[in-house]
Amino acid sequence: MKPNILLSAALLCASLFAASAANAEIPQTEALNRFIEQMVKQHHFNATELRQLFQSVAIQQPILDAMGKPAEGKPWYQYREIFMTDSRIDGGVQFWRDNEAALKAVEQQYGVPAEIIIAIIGVETKYGAFTGKYRVIDALSTLGFAYPSRSEFFLKELENFLLLSREEHLDPLQPLGSYAGAMGLAQFMPSSYRAYAKDFDLDKQRDIWHNDSDAIASVANYFVANHWQRGGAISYQVSAKGDAYKKALSKGVKPDVSIGELRKLGVEIPKQLGNNEAAKLLSYPMPDHEQLWLGLHNFYVITRYNHSPLYAMAAYQLSQAIKDKYLNNH
Repeated sequence: MKPNILLSAALLCASLFAASAANAEIPQTEALNRFIEQMVKQHHFNATELRQLFQSVAIQQPILDAMGKPAEGKPWYQYREIFMTDSRIDGGVQFWRDNEAALKAVEQQYGVPAEIIIAIIGVETKYGAFTGKYRVIDALSTLGFAYPSRSEFFLKELENFLLLSREEHLDPLQPLGSYAGAMGLAQFMPSSYRAYAKDFDLDKQRDIWHNDSDAIASVANYFVANHWQRGGAISYQVSAKGDAYKKALSKGVKPDVSIGELRKLGVEIPKQLGNNEAAKLLSYPMPDHEQLWLGLHNFYVITRYNHSPLYAMAAYQLSQAIKDKYLNNH
């Protein structure tokens, strides 16, 4: 597609979106001018068309508000309740039944278990039921131009979104996503979409909004790109004698202590784990006690999707509940 007609479809409906903008238009700031100049210089976009496009983009206050209230701010026992519900477990079982062939093929090709893929899609969008209500271009522009602490990241994602729109022949004013600009069943940011989304059914479209098999393969491909270990364990709940184990509790999610060292600190660990294997000891507070879990390499890979250990544990526990119910009813 030629750059000078890239945004023609978007411009046809620009006035409609401008009229319905929820908040303020993007002011003609130096930041916007720099961004447009960069897109023209580096990627050969048309400056006039980009300026017209951004006249139809709104800075949305609800997006800024949402950034200050992430679910990961909740304690584990409250966060867990969001995802470990009968409806989300049953929805995962149904998604498995509806996509058995694709899930089996993807698991064989990529080595990522079906239940993990399903759980990610379940946590992200409840299997496509909630893929987001904000225009992606509004979300990324709001956070890029009006959220200084993360502007660099979101301007880079805005750049990737415009490139993605050109590559996939999308009208950039149309796609909807989360308040952070994540898209489709898998909630990929634009850079992840461009790097990891897959056209699994070979219909010449990488459609993670409406095509379950593309979304399934895209999640698996993301994990493989982040070094998922085929057949590797993910996490174990453990217990400990005394308080020495607390020396191993630290920030982050990357495995940073050997199983042997944890055993010396009184952590009771399944025998099948060798002393030289690395793990992360994680504490999850409950109302009247704490749960201790080991995060192994594949647990860390899950956190590459979302860096929160709460997120990764919710996805893991949901995957196991879905698998148990699917196998029992299969």
